[in-house]
Amino acid sequence: MSDENNKQTEEKAADAAVEENKAPEAEAPATPETTPEEALAEAPAEEKTEEAPAEAAAEEAAPEETPAEEAPAEEAAEPEAEATPVTMPHRDLKPGMVVRVHEIIKDTNAKGEERQRVQVFEGTILGFAGSGIARTMTVRKVTGGIGVEKIYPLSSPHVEKVEVVKQLRVRRSKLWFLRKGKTKRRMKEITPSK
Repeated sequence: MSDENNKQTEEKAADAAVEENKAPEAEAPATPETTPEEALAEAPAEEKTEEAPAEAAAEEAAPEETPAEEAPAEEAAEPEAEATPVTMPHRDLKPGMVVRVHEIIKDTNAKGEERQRVQVFEGTILGFAGSGIARTMTVRKVTGGIGVEKIYPLSSPHVEKVEVVKQLRVRRSKLWFLRKGKTKRRMKEITPSK
């Protein structure tokens, strides 16, 4: 409907411009003050000014239709996002827990073939850092008298799963004292209550 209205208004504006251009030329012959070139220069200027509002009306109508068509698509996309809530993994982990972290490792062999394997790292959680999707945990183990620490992002797709082996009783949120050679004798195991 609006396209037909726009076409009709454009046709009326064009007809009016043509009639106005013809009328001044027929009534006033060229005088020495105005040359035919000047009269032609003035006539197209009048046409442009009268056609411009008709074109502007057509341009205004077109953008109004486009957002109306796109709006239902956006509304349809929003319920899908609400249907899958984002849950942060491993919310039940605490410092002092002895855990097994199953990490997915992708590498290539000597022939150049890609392979994927799961590597298990067992150690004590020293603490957590960050928040939200950037939350990380530091896990430490001692192997052959050498301490090894790894920092795992909890929301990483490379962390397949985290198994809790046991939980030690701690009174701190960061267990950095384990780095200085203090023994685990200070921490006692908590028996899970069933």
